[in-house]
Amino acid sequence: MRTLIALVLLTLSSGVSANTTPEQRTRSATQVLKEMSAIPENSIPERLLAEAYAIAIIPDMTKAAFIFGGRGGKGLISRRMENGSWSNPNYINVGGGSWGFQAGVQKSDLILVFTSKAGVDNIVKGKMTLGADAAVAAGPVGRNVQASTDEKLRAEIFSYSRSKGLFAGIALDGTVIRIDKKANETVYGDMASARSIFDGRTVSEKNYVNTFRDQLEESSNREVVK
Repeated sequence: MRTLIALVLLTLSSGVSANTTPEQRTRSATQVLKEMSAIPENSIPERLLAEAYAIAIIPDMTKAAFIFGGRGGKGLISRRMENGSWSNPNYINVGGGSWGFQAGVQKSDLILVFTSKAGVDNIVKGKMTLGADAAVAAGPVGRNVQASTDEKLRAEIFSYSRSKGLFAGIALDGTVIRIDKKANETVYGDMASARSIFDGRTVSEKNYVNTFRDQLEESSNREVVK
Protein backbone atom coordinates (compact mmCIF):
# COMPACT_ATOMS: atom_id res chain seq x y z
CA MET A 1 0.00 0.00 0.00
CA ARG A 2 2.81 2.39 0.81
CA THR A 3 4.25 1.74 -2.64
CA LEU A 4 0.92 2.64 -4.27
CA ILE A 5 0.66 5.86 -2.31
CA ALA A 6 4.25 6.76 -3.16
CA LEU A 7 3.53 6.14 -6.86
CA VAL A 8 0.50 8.45 -6.78
CA LEU A 9 2.45 11.17 -5.00
CA LEU A 10 5.33 10.87 -7.48
CA THR A 11 2.89 11.20 -10.39
CA LEU A 12 1.31 14.28 -8.83
CA SER A 13 4.65 15.97 -8.20
CA SER A 14 5.85 15.34 -11.76
CA GLY A 15 2.50 16.45 -13.18
CA VAL A 16 2.74 19.96 -11.74
CA SER A 17 6.36 20.49 -12.78
CA ALA A 18 5.34 22.32 -15.95
CA ASN A 19 4.01 25.18 -13.83
CA THR A 20 6.71 25.18 -11.16
CA THR A 21 7.89 28.77 -11.54
CA PRO A 22 5.52 31.67 -10.79
CA GLU A 23 6.04 33.04 -14.29
CA GLN A 24 5.12 29.75 -15.98
CA ARG A 25 2.14 29.39 -13.69
CA THR A 26 0.91 32.91 -14.39
CA ARG A 27 1.29 32.63 -18.15
CA SER A 28 -0.60 29.32 -18.15
CA ALA A 29 -3.41 30.82 -16.08
CA THR A 30 -3.61 33.80 -18.45
CA GLN A 31 -3.99 31.41 -21.38
CA VAL A 32 -6.82 29.59 -19.59
CA LEU A 33 -8.63 32.92 -19.19
CA LYS A 34 -8.17 33.75 -22.87
CA GLU A 35 -9.58 30.41 -23.98
CA MET A 36 -12.45 30.73 -21.49
CA SER A 37 -13.45 34.05 -23.07
CA ALA A 38 -13.42 32.51 -26.52
CA ILE A 39 -16.25 30.03 -25.80
CA PRO A 40 -18.77 31.82 -23.53
CA GLU A 41 -21.65 29.56 -24.58
CA ASN A 42 -19.92 26.53 -23.06
CA SER A 43 -18.08 28.21 -20.24
CA ILE A 44 -18.60 29.75 -16.80
CA PRO A 45 -21.72 31.97 -16.75
CA GLU A 46 -20.94 35.63 -17.40
CA ARG A 47 -23.14 36.74 -14.52
CA LEU A 48 -21.16 34.60 -12.09
CA LEU A 49 -17.85 36.01 -13.30
CA ALA A 50 -19.16 39.58 -13.21
CA GLU A 51 -20.28 39.24 -9.58
CA ALA A 52 -17.33 37.16 -8.34
CA TYR A 53 -15.46 38.28 -5.24
CA ALA A 54 -12.37 36.26 -6.15
CA ILE A 55 -11.19 33.86 -8.84
CA ALA A 56 -8.55 31.14 -8.54
CA ILE A 57 -7.01 29.35 -11.50
CA ILE A 58 -4.91 26.19 -11.20
CA PRO A 59 -3.59 25.25 -14.67
CA ASP A 60 -2.85 21.61 -15.49
CA MET A 61 -4.01 20.23 -12.18
CA THR A 62 -3.11 16.54 -12.06
CA LYS A 63 -5.35 13.80 -10.73
CA ALA A 64 -3.69 10.42 -10.28
CA ALA A 65 -5.13 7.25 -8.79
CA PHE A 66 -4.59 3.57 -8.24
CA ILE A 67 -7.05 2.60 -5.49
CA PHE A 68 -5.70 5.53 -3.45
CA GLY A 69 -6.10 8.77 -5.37
CA GLY A 70 -4.96 12.34 -5.13
CA ARG A 71 -4.94 15.66 -6.93
CA GLY A 72 -2.33 18.37 -6.91
CA GLY A 73 -1.55 21.64 -8.63
CA LYS A 74 -0.11 25.12 -8.40
CA GLY A 75 -2.11 28.23 -9.21
CA LEU A 76 -2.97 31.76 -8.25
CA ILE A 77 -5.91 33.72 -6.90
CA SER A 78 -7.00 37.36 -7.23
CA ARG A 79 -9.78 39.16 -5.40
CA ARG A 80 -11.92 42.06 -6.50
CA MET A 81 -10.95 45.29 -4.76
CA GLU A 82 -13.32 47.98 -3.49
CA ASN A 83 -12.92 50.03 -6.68
CA GLY A 84 -13.97 47.03 -8.77
CA SER A 85 -10.54 46.22 -10.19
CA TRP A 86 -8.68 42.97 -9.55
CA SER A 87 -5.85 42.66 -7.06
CA ASN A 88 -2.42 41.31 -7.76
CA PRO A 89 -2.56 37.52 -7.41
CA ASN A 90 -1.49 35.44 -4.46
CA TYR A 91 0.16 32.17 -5.43
CA ILE A 92 -1.36 28.97 -4.07
CA ASN A 93 -0.82 25.23 -3.83
CA VAL A 94 -3.81 22.91 -4.10
CA GLY A 95 -4.08 19.27 -3.06
CA GLY A 96 -6.49 16.57 -1.94
CA GLY A 97 -6.97 12.82 -1.69
CA SER A 98 -9.62 10.17 -2.25
CA TRP A 99 -10.18 6.47 -1.68
CA GLY A 100 -12.07 3.83 -3.65
CA PHE A 101 -11.99 1.88 -6.90
CA GLN A 102 -10.16 4.17 -9.31
CA ALA A 103 -7.17 4.16 -11.64
CA GLY A 104 -5.51 6.47 -14.12
CA VAL A 105 -3.98 9.89 -14.55
CA GLN A 106 -5.82 12.97 -15.78
CA LYS A 107 -4.88 16.61 -16.24
CA SER A 108 -7.32 19.51 -16.32
CA ASP A 109 -7.50 23.19 -15.50
CA LEU A 110 -9.27 24.01 -12.25
CA ILE A 111 -11.13 27.28 -11.75
CA LEU A 112 -12.71 28.35 -8.47
CA VAL A 113 -15.17 31.26 -8.38
CA PHE A 114 -15.64 32.78 -4.91
CA THR A 115 -18.88 34.66 -4.30
CA SER A 116 -17.93 36.02 -0.85
CA LYS A 117 -14.86 36.88 1.22
CA ALA A 118 -15.29 34.06 3.76
CA GLY A 119 -13.21 31.48 1.95
CA VAL A 120 -10.66 34.03 0.81
CA ASP A 121 -10.08 35.16 4.39
CA ASN A 122 -9.17 31.60 5.34
CA ILE A 123 -6.68 31.39 2.49
CA VAL A 124 -5.08 34.64 3.62
CA LYS A 125 -4.57 33.10 7.07
CA GLY A 126 -2.60 30.26 5.49
CA LYS A 127 -4.91 27.55 4.21
CA MET A 128 -8.53 26.59 3.52
CA THR A 129 -10.29 23.25 3.10
CA LEU A 130 -13.08 23.22 0.55
CA GLY A 131 -16.32 21.97 2.04
CA ALA A 132 -15.14 22.47 5.61
CA ASP A 133 -14.07 26.12 5.80
CA ALA A 134 -16.34 27.23 2.96
CA ALA A 135 -19.19 25.55 1.08
CA VAL A 136 -18.24 24.51 -2.45
CA ALA A 137 -20.55 23.40 -5.27
CA ALA A 138 -20.08 22.19 -8.81
CA GLY A 139 -20.67 25.29 -10.90
CA PRO A 140 -23.31 25.75 -13.61
CA VAL A 141 -22.17 26.06 -17.22
CA GLY A 142 -23.54 28.28 -19.97
CA ARG A 143 -23.45 31.81 -21.32
CA ASN A 144 -26.27 33.03 -19.09
CA VAL A 145 -27.89 31.75 -15.92
CA GLN A 146 -31.66 31.35 -15.86
CA ALA A 147 -33.77 32.52 -12.93
CA SER A 148 -34.34 28.90 -11.88
CA THR A 149 -30.68 28.61 -10.93
CA ASP A 150 -30.62 31.69 -8.67
CA GLU A 151 -30.77 29.54 -5.55
CA LYS A 152 -27.72 27.55 -6.66
CA LEU A 153 -25.73 30.74 -7.17
CA ARG A 154 -25.73 31.37 -3.44
CA ALA A 155 -22.91 28.91 -2.77
CA GLU A 156 -19.70 30.42 -1.39
CA ILE A 157 -17.48 28.81 -4.03
CA PHE A 158 -18.21 27.30 -7.44
CA SER A 159 -15.71 24.82 -8.85
CA TYR A 160 -15.00 24.01 -12.48
CA SER A 161 -12.83 21.52 -14.29
CA ARG A 162 -11.73 22.41 -17.82
CA SER A 163 -10.56 19.66 -20.12
CA LYS A 164 -10.20 19.74 -23.91
CA GLY A 165 -11.69 23.22 -24.05
CA LEU A 166 -14.92 22.34 -22.24
CA PHE A 167 -15.97 23.35 -18.74
CA ALA A 168 -17.84 21.19 -16.25
CA GLY A 169 -18.77 21.53 -12.61
CA ILE A 170 -16.71 19.36 -10.26
CA ALA A 171 -17.02 18.27 -6.62
CA LEU A 172 -13.92 19.13 -4.59
CA ASP A 173 -14.84 18.63 -0.93
CA GLY A 174 -11.72 18.01 1.13
CA THR A 175 -9.34 19.78 -1.24
CA VAL A 176 -6.88 22.02 0.62
CA ILE A 177 -5.69 25.40 -0.66
CA ARG A 178 -2.52 26.86 0.85
CA ILE A 179 -0.66 30.10 0.26
CA ASP A 180 2.56 29.44 -1.66
CA LYS A 181 4.83 31.72 0.37
CA LYS A 182 7.92 30.88 -1.65
CA ALA A 183 6.27 31.88 -4.94
CA ASN A 184 4.89 35.07 -3.38
CA GLU A 185 8.36 36.02 -2.19
CA THR A 186 9.80 35.35 -5.65
CA VAL A 187 7.32 37.73 -7.27
CA TYR A 188 6.81 40.36 -4.57
CA GLY A 189 9.85 40.19 -2.30
CA ASP A 190 10.66 38.73 1.10
CA MET A 191 8.42 41.13 3.03
CA ALA A 192 5.25 40.33 1.09
CA SER A 193 2.26 38.89 2.94
CA ALA A 194 -0.89 37.43 1.47
CA ARG A 195 -2.99 40.23 2.94
CA SER A 196 -0.73 43.04 1.71
CA ILE A 197 -0.81 41.59 -1.82
CA PHE A 198 -4.61 41.48 -1.85
CA ASP A 199 -4.88 44.96 -0.30
CA GLY A 200 -2.59 46.51 -2.90
CA ARG A 201 0.09 47.50 -0.38
CA THR A 202 2.52 45.09 -2.06
CA VAL A 203 2.81 45.35 -5.84
CA SER A 204 4.81 43.77 -8.63
CA GLU A 205 6.10 45.35 -11.81
CA LYS A 206 6.58 42.01 -13.55
CA ASN A 207 4.92 42.06 -16.95
CA TYR A 208 3.37 38.61 -16.65
CA VAL A 209 1.52 39.65 -13.48
CA ASN A 210 0.08 42.75 -15.16
CA THR A 211 -0.89 40.71 -18.22
CA PHE A 212 -2.77 38.26 -16.02
CA ARG A 213 -4.68 41.05 -14.30
CA ASP A 214 -5.56 42.66 -17.63
CA GLN A 215 -6.89 39.36 -18.96
CA LEU A 216 -8.87 38.76 -15.78
CA GLU A 217 -10.47 42.21 -16.14
CA GLU A 218 -11.45 41.42 -19.73
CA SER A 219 -12.76 37.94 -18.97
CA SER A 220 -14.87 38.92 -15.95
CA ASN A 221 -16.33 42.25 -17.07
CA ARG A 222 -18.20 41.24 -20.19
CA GLU A 223 -21.72 42.60 -20.51
CA VAL A 224 -24.27 40.21 -19.05
CA VAL A 225 -27.26 39.50 -21.29
CA LYS A 226 -30.47 39.65 -19.28
